[in-house]
Amino acid sequence: MLAYIGPEIPLESLLLTPSNSLVNQALDPEHYPDLQLAGWGFGAWSEHLLKPEDPFIYRRPMPAFYDDNANRIIPSLQASTVLAHVRAAVYNSTTVMVDENCHPFSFEKTPWIIAQNGDMPNWMLLQRELLQHCEDRYLKQMRGTTDTEFLYVLLLSLLDGDSDEDVQRAIEKMVHLISQAMEALDLPALTKMKMALVSPDRIIGVNTGLGHQGETNPVGDWKKLRESGPGTEDFALSMLLEPMYMLMGRHVPSDGTSFDFEACDENEASAAVFASEALTDDAEGWSHVEFGEIVFLQKTGDHVSRTVNRLSV
Repeated sequence: MLAYIGPEIPLESLLLTPSNSLVNQALDPEHYPDLQLAGWGFGAWSEHLLKPEDPFIYRRPMPAFYDDNANRIIPSLQASTVLAHVRAAVYNSTTVMVDENCHPFSFEKTPWIIAQNGDMPNWMLLQRELLQHCEDRYLKQMRGTTDTEFLYVLLLSLLDGDSDEDVQRAIEKMVHLISQAMEALDLPALTKMKMALVSPDRIIGVNTGLGHQGETNPVGDWKKLRESGPGTEDFALSMLLEPMYMLMGRHVPSDGTSFDFEACDENEASAAVFASEALTDDAEGWSHVEFGEIVFLQKTGDHVSRTVNRLSV
């Protein structure tokens, strides 16, 4: 997952050309054990679009590195706000490979689009408890069969407004309701919710979830847990507890295609990236959004501000 706000830049400088670009992460991720083959997509805002107030949404149910349209469409676009995602669903006959199940999700009657690196087991059964909190105007817009799209419905329904405080309260309430539903239906399960909510010039990045027993405060050293290897409970817990990555910087244009950002102090920042992995091999200048944190990034004029809070769940 990758979200960007800042000056308008070529989209390929985020998605294609960095050494650890998002498209490359689908083929060779640093922190995920498998190829990410179940689709991909992006949403982008640009003043050069005919409808600059609306996101340009592109989604395709195939591996990003096999998408023959990527090298044709992306080099023709530039954007000031971007949310992109590669889908890591289990690649077998049970995974529904359609556009409607690819991120980001974008509904009418809301400024927010969403993407998530996450998993909520038994979500269709948990709906028995959670649907009462969902508004019809969002439920009617569901087109796919993914837990992320349902969480999008639930989160939008819990929002009382679009301020940072409103969003944080809604995230906290959503996690609490999911935990309650698991307890009521006796369906505890590790639930990962690493998501980005994006609207023009705003990114809200979330790193939260529930432990194997549905607990809201799972703990552990994710690097040590990762040593247990794929398929173990400890490895799954490490995937939950690992950080997200963030860069506060400024754009230094050169040839118009490369990842030309340099990290800087927040008071000098004109751009920000929130991502599941650093886009550069050395990760220099990248900071962490730890498990249990929410980050608010907003561009005002030529400056990007950052606020990081602990979630109370």
